[in-house]
Amino acid sequence: MLAADRIVQNALKALLYEVSVTPKPGLVDPQTHGAHPDMTVFTFIDSTLSLERYFQACVQAGQRFAGSELTQLFIQIRPLGVQAEKDMFAATSNVNTHKGAIFSLGVLVTAVAYLTQVQATFTAVDIQTVVKKMLVDLVENDFKQLQQKIPAELTAGERHFLKYGKTGIRGEAQAGFPSVFQTALPFLTTSTGSVNQRLLDTLMHIAQCCDDSNLIKRAGDPAILIWVRQQTQMFFTLGGSKTTAGTDFLRQLDATFTAKKLSLGGSADLLILTIFLGLTFDAFAATPN
Repeated sequence: MLAADRIVQNALKALLYEVSVTPKPGLVDPQTHGAHPDMTVFTFIDSTLSLERYFQACVQAGQRFAGSELTQLFIQIRPLGVQAEKDMFAATSNVNTHKGAIFSLGVLVTAVAYLTQVQATFTAVDIQTVVKKMLVDLVENDFKQLQQKIPAELTAGERHFLKYGKTGIRGEAQAGFPSVFQTALPFLTTSTGSVNQRLLDTLMHIAQCCDDSNLIKRAGDPAILIWVRQQTQMFFTLGGSKTTAGTDFLRQLDATFTAKKLSLGGSADLLILTIFLGLTFDAFAATPN
């Protein structure tokens, strides 16, 4: 049985691992702020530590839940996420570092915690099944009243849906995070190299395969995805993170993203979830730093 404190530690480590990976196109890392001039790696550290109580509360909710309708478990943790956002903004002087991860990672943490109290062992498939049961009708419930809201009240995800018809992270979550479970996690599990190399390659694989809503928002055009997929294909053609050519290309791409104010923020959130699951299943146990 996975101990409660280890689940929380894995969540915090997932956030810290992600921001530590370098070089990332348009994203904050120890070397650069990318396309986020209001953030540094230290902003992310402060943000991460502010979320410890939130993940502890999610674990407690998951391990104590005794009902049969898992949608009720999600209803229980949603107010916790609202408070976690307030804690994050207080820790970062109102900079949005982890709003997307608060929702998505909170769901995964709760699902893992729930499974620890209903069965002795579990797989990634079991976690995905719980997530799907927790989030039944999430998109319909969240978006059904959008037309009645004034524009200033809309969240970024709601504006994304109205403008492009894309359900964003809510649709991804309701489907059980297929980009993570079917794409990113298998890739990470079979990847090789140092932790940084494995996570860089996994991030670029996510960007190659998924519709990054943050990227679309910053570019103002979904067509940006075509260009990004061409860049990720070039990165892997050059050998990825384990070659000098691949790493040099990534540094150049980071400079291009920064100049164009583009960011793989959505892909980074999916990487955080992938790292959390990788830690849950000891995917880094024998990996050199």
